[in-house]
Amino acid sequence: MARDYYALLGVARNATDQEIKRAYRKLARELHPDVNPDPGAQEKFREVSSAYEVLSDPEKRRIVDLGGDPLESGGGMGGGFSNAGFGGLGDVFEAFFGGMNQGGGTRKPRGRVQAGADSLLRTRLSLQECAVGVTKHLTVDTAILCDLCQGAGTNGNSKPVRCETCGGAGEVQTVQRSFLGQVMTSRPCPTCRGAGETIPDPCRKCGGDGRVRARREIAAPIPAGVANGMRVRLAAQGEVGPGGGPAGDLYIEIVEQPHDTYVRDGDDLHCTIRVPMVDAALGTTVVVDTILDGPVELTIPPGTQPGEASVLRGHGMPKLRATSRGDLIAHLDIVVPTKLDSKQSDLLEKYKATRGNERTEVLSAQSEHNSGLFARLRASFSGR
Repeated sequence: MARDYYALLGVARNATDQEIKRAYRKLARELHPDVNPDPGAQEKFREVSSAYEVLSDPEKRRIVDLGGDPLESGGGMGGGFSNAGFGGLGDVFEAFFGGMNQGGGTRKPRGRVQAGADSLLRTRLSLQECAVGVTKHLTVDTAILCDLCQGAGTNGNSKPVRCETCGGAGEVQTVQRSFLGQVMTSRPCPTCRGAGETIPDPCRKCGGDGRVRARREIAAPIPAGVANGMRVRLAAQGEVGPGGGPAGDLYIEIVEQPHDTYVRDGDDLHCTIRVPMVDAALGTTVVVDTILDGPVELTIPPGTQPGEASVLRGHGMPKLRATSRGDLIAHLDIVVPTKLDSKQSDLLEKYKATRGNERTEVLSAQSEHNSGLFARLRASFSGR
């Protein structure tokens, strides 16, 4: 009859992982042999440790919920206890903070089947591709499931066997003398590498690993609004794990290429427009080729001053996972002519005569004009 692991920890069958952990820690404080020397407490501690080992493992908990007992074929309570196995009060503190050996003694073998590693690829995108989103077809060198043994790692109908070096425990123990007395240490078994089992007749294609290296093509959907340095996650598209374990994730890191016209700042786009002095004085319109909306007219009002900017609202980059967009900000560079012919000089002299008593002067640092100018200069130098 399967043991009631939920009852051993005193939790409901629908208990969360946190509730299970709290219940185990509470019982561990009361029952650990370094705290409670009662022989009955030692037996109870073994039971609650096994219960926590099972219920904290999603696969083992699933077996329990289906009416089975995942430890029935694995050596019962996990290898027994010895005085050296308790390790002192340090083990109690490790249990409270998640680092304790949950079996109370020898660790359970990790098994051959392990989750695969995550992978990272970088892809270059133009500003246009970042704006509209794109599907990138990429080539990745990765580990895939062995199609000959389907991840089993064995040849034909052969089966894995228990490791003779560690007896299936996945680790070997050594006893060393120190000034504190005899100290028992554990390390992964060098023969099975902690799996607890070996494959006498491995697969001819993967050598028993359950996976092989291969190159494959993937289609990576990149959403609109991504920016340089962002990563797009493709679930279960990474490497298949040892023993045919579940694949890790694949992350696509965006490398945004510089644009000839625009500089990106978050969701806003900045550009510089050169405006002749006369156009700045009289006002004009200029056609701007935007990233998403094509040619758009930008109005430059009469009397525009050097350093001013005109803004096209909503013509910048789309915001990631949103329907709104940033702005396009055009910085106006007023161009003063450096060479004038005699006719142009005469016209400007006549214009100057109509301006009355306007003259060149040095302004006070506290003037409204200079306050704004100095603020812009400080911002410019601080950004270098």
